[in-house]
Amino acid sequence: MEQLIKLSQEHDHIAIITLNRPEAANAMSNSLLHQLNQILQKVNEDTAINATIITNAGEKAFCAGADLKERKNMTNEQVIETVAYIGKTVNAIEHLRMPVIAAINGAAYGGGLELALACDIRIASQDTKLGLTETSLAIVPGAGGTQRLPRLVGLGHAKRLIYSAKPITAAEALNIGLVEQIFKKENLLNEAIKLAESIAANGPIAIEQAKLAINTGMQTNLLSGLAIEHEAYKKTIPTEDRLEGLHAFSEKRRPRYQGK
Repeated sequence: MEQLIKLSQEHDHIAIITLNRPEAANAMSNSLLHQLNQILQKVNEDTAINATIITNAGEKAFCAGADLKERKNMTNEQVIETVAYIGKTVNAIEHLRMPVIAAINGAAYGGGLELALACDIRIASQDTKLGLTETSLAIVPGAGGTQRLPRLVGLGHAKRLIYSAKPITAAEALNIGLVEQIFKKENLLNEAIKLAESIAANGPIAIEQAKLAINTGMQTNLLSGLAIEHEAYKKTIPTEDRLEGLHAFSEKRRPRYQGK
């Protein structure tokens, strides 16, 4: 079977997932989606992994979205099933227990951008273009784009991008908050690894609870969100890592967190 998704690890605690179909702009065929879901499950179950990077092989495209060549021979029902599968995969990325960084080294269009939107943090190479281009094909974003994009950049920018179907540059994406940082393409992966290292150096349970509190709290009102935060905080109190953090602080050394 062709390896459409590659998994590697950096310093034991960082997983790097690479979309490996550059000849097809890393488009999401059913085979790629199947392999990606298997890798996502493996990463999520590996308690040694505290941060994950999703990136792409090649420099032309991060991910061009759905595989339209595959789709043109599908029935209407098969198209709907495939879009649902893409949405399920995107949701699986969002629900990974650890923070996920999208290192976008090339164009991210349609479902490719929707995949990146499900990540916690997005960084991009300077010549990257990003867009939800579905309306130019007489369809709408179907893997979370109409919901995640306005939550990230606001209603006006989201409507402009979705209605016009026009991609924007990495510089504009940075300006409106669609990506958090941009770098030269040759530095992108190293910068993603450095960011992942800074995350993985912190208490794993605390990071997981922070992600849960942020993501869950953003879907509710402030009062409910504060209650969610309090419950997340309580879960860190009985951990060995919390005590290790206190000891390391008093002893002026780096903490050695075990995720316990």
